[in-house]
Amino acid sequence: MTRETYDRTTQDVGNIVALEHVNVKVPDQQLATLFYVVGLGLTRDPYLMPGLENMWINIGRQQFHLPTGPPQVLRGHVGLVVPDVDELPGRLAAVTPRLEGTRFEYAVEDKHVRVVSPWGNAIRCHPPGPAFGDMTLGMPYVEFTVQPGTIDGIARFYQTALGAPATVVRSESGAAARVTGGPSQELIFRETSGAIPPYDGHHIQIYVANFSGPHRWLEERGLVTEESNWYQYRFRDIVDPETGRVLFTVEHEVRSLLSPLYLRPLVNRNPAQRQPTYQRGRDAFVPGVGSRGGAARKARAGGRPWT
Repeated sequence: MTRETYDRTTQDVGNIVALEHVNVKVPDQQLATLFYVVGLGLTRDPYLMPGLENMWINIGRQQFHLPTGPPQVLRGHVGLVVPDVDELPGRLAAVTPRLEGTRFEYAVEDKHVRVVSPWGNAIRCHPPGPAFGDMTLGMPYVEFTVQPGTIDGIARFYQTALGAPATVVRSESGAAARVTGGPSQELIFRETSGAIPPYDGHHIQIYVANFSGPHRWLEERGLVTEESNWYQYRFRDIVDPETGRVLFTVEHEVRSLLSPLYLRPLVNRNPAQRQPTYQRGRDAFVPGVGSRGGAARKARAGGRPWT
């Protein structure tokens, strides 16, 4: 009998079990609603931050957090998986006139739609595919641009401080450190020869299984910047474990799996629902059923969109 063999390392996740949100301040909640909800087709969280001081935007199991304040711009871009990516340019075209005079733009590129928010945050919207596992709506990666010569140390930092699998990849398109940030999720640090803007305070949030070990490592080196509560702390500097040199700065909000927000169910809508073409029972996004816009078209044609 032939015994099947497997590369078990392909199933390793590491200590970071989820990349949950990206937080950037926005100066205008109305424009943010127009861009993130109407244009991108995402969903404002109906339960938390319902006022004017902040807005949480649901993307499958992940979020953007958008507190009101001077605009912040992530140095790099955020990757999203969008099930109805073919419908996206139409929604973006519809909001374009009301976003004139801002930094908003979009372009349909080779395998994704590149979108820039009114304040300059770059987002790449991809269709679902094998590269993103079974994710049909979500945030599979955040990519940062970093200085040449830093990616080896960045990979060592995540391996040593946070217990996350990390690899360095060099190719004709450039060099990058790729850090596992949960199932089908990554933090990517890509070298650039261009200028990198000063850090403006934006942050990402991660959940870790071993909560105290990374805290101890960071605390011993004076890197913990906030002791938030029992289940959360923060740090900003990514350092080379061998030399202590600061390689990149971006605040990490680190939460334990005992946080009451861990695996909180998020509401996601079906943006194909419109008053003139409304279909009963189609309000919610249902993972794994293909394009939401395509589903609506099939339903109108008498097909079976949910099989």
